[in-house]
Amino acid sequence: MDEHRELRVFLHLAQTLSFGRTSQDCHVSPATLTRLVQRLEARLGHRLFDRGPRGVALTAEGRRFREYAVAALDLWHAYRQGEVDPGELSGRLGLFATVTACQAVLPDLLAPFRAAHPRIRVDLRTGDAAAALARLDEGEVDAAVAAIPGRLPASLVSRTVAVTDLVFVAGTGGAGPGVAALEGPFVLPRRGLVREAADRWLRGRLPWRPEVVSEPEGHEALLALVALGYGTGIVPRMVLETSVMRDRVRVVAADPAPAPLAVGLCVRRADLRRPLVAALWSLADQNMTGRT
Repeated sequence: MDEHRELRVFLHLAQTLSFGRTSQDCHVSPATLTRLVQRLEARLGHRLFDRGPRGVALTAEGRRFREYAVAALDLWHAYRQGEVDPGELSGRLGLFATVTACQAVLPDLLAPFRAAHPRIRVDLRTGDAAAALARLDEGEVDAAVAAIPGRLPASLVSRTVAVTDLVFVAGTGGAGPGVAALEGPFVLPRRGLVREAADRWLRGRLPWRPEVVSEPEGHEALLALVALGYGTGIVPRMVLETSVMRDRVRVVAADPAPAPLAVGLCVRRADLRRPLVAALWSLADQNMTGRT
């Protein structure tokens, strides 16, 4: 197995943390994959993976080697471009976004990027918005489209690509006026920036501790519970407008309204030197800044 193939297999394993899945996806036997990892560890003099009762995890040296492997493959792709077109970027870019961001933000963000760099392959992963920046900071992906907190980790930088209001929603079957709906009970996200915004708003407006009857993990689950009449919820308007539940809930006017939420393209600061990340960052600045 050539060195670049080894690095690609290692990066796949570092992403999946599953020897079985990497063996299947990369078309290598479990024994071959185990020997590949052992060879790398022997050459480096460090363990790259820990295997325990809870599964496989990267060691600190494994995370460092992952950064090297990504950079080495980027350089190899940049060199190979000389055989095709010196000005054409190629390679793989790992991107994380929520389902809502995939629908409402990514088409405008990635269309000019795809047109300008057709040889760059985007590996897109979706999941919980609250975990987006952690996945990016730990090196699982190269970029993330996520809500931007007031203070980013020093290792990350962000560029606003959209701004969305936060809106309270109640079931369409509720007979009470908006002010009654804002007295509770509430269905609130379990964690994340929307939950923090809801907690701040409720602390400032209600003289009593609000009744929270459910704390679902995702916005779609929250909207489903609201539509069923369990309580009043809060979601980004962007989520509501793209949701299949939008006709089964109503927006409840709040005065003052919660502060809007900025959605940004986030990357690791050190990765701005990498050509693929720099290309995405540059096009985001040209095409998305100020979008609402």
